[in-house]
Amino acid sequence: MQDRLLRLIFRLMPHRFAVQLVSWMVTNSLISRESTMGLFCPSLNCYACPAAAFSCPVGTLQHFVLGNRAPLYPLGFIGLVGAVIGRTSCGWFCPFGWLQELVFRLKVPKLRLPNRYNWTRYVILIGLVFVLPAVAKEPWFCKICPAGTLEAGIPMLLLNTDLQSLAGWMFVLKAGILGTLLAWMSTTRRPFCRWICPLGAMWSLFNPVSVLQIAVDRGACTACGMCREVCPVDISIFENPASGACIRCMACVKACPAGAIKPVLR
Repeated sequence: MQDRLLRLIFRLMPHRFAVQLVSWMVTNSLISRESTMGLFCPSLNCYACPAAAFSCPVGTLQHFVLGNRAPLYPLGFIGLVGAVIGRTSCGWFCPFGWLQELVFRLKVPKLRLPNRYNWTRYVILIGLVFVLPAVAKEPWFCKICPAGTLEAGIPMLLLNTDLQSLAGWMFVLKAGILGTLLAWMSTTRRPFCRWICPLGAMWSLFNPVSVLQIAVDRGACTACGMCREVCPVDISIFENPASGACIRCMACVKACPAGAIKPVLR
């Protein structure tokens, strides 16, 4: 069973772009919306999107917090996914992560930033997903989520002219955040994933203990840096194969000239 799964991973690695595209299409397929909206997608995807077919785990977390209920259902889903594959969903299934990689391909000057400050994701998680919603009784992360603005806010205004006159300062703020992030995405690899995303922050905790792992053969590794050159989150995987920043995209596995990096199941 383990060998079959690993062979499947190796077959899919050259086609990650296609997998991300299919994931976006399935997550926003509309067709199954009536029967699947009670289920979660394994990514950050706004359930207010007119085409969304699944619910967002972060949005549902806030829904439970607003109702003063223990968010056992969304936390159970997040924990199950994390325990099995860690942050793999971020690298393979997240539409907003895919968008960041596409925007980064733009031919503009690039800015390389270290990951040492990515604890800011946990400030967002605690502050905007748990504390502020509990105190203010408003889903604050959803209110300013750039994925929600792109997938729901803008399409809803375009599709419903009656709503356009109601768009006030909050929509201007949301659009400003989205625009700023889009500009940042063009210069820096996956900035939203690395410093902002609360869902990625939760899955980061599972990378050291998940079933799916990345192993580095220390004897074969030459520390050439090729893994960092191809990494969407700009890390050198040989320094810490279980890093919480790693999105398990497996680009380093394909790029390693020494064949020292490989996915393993434990």
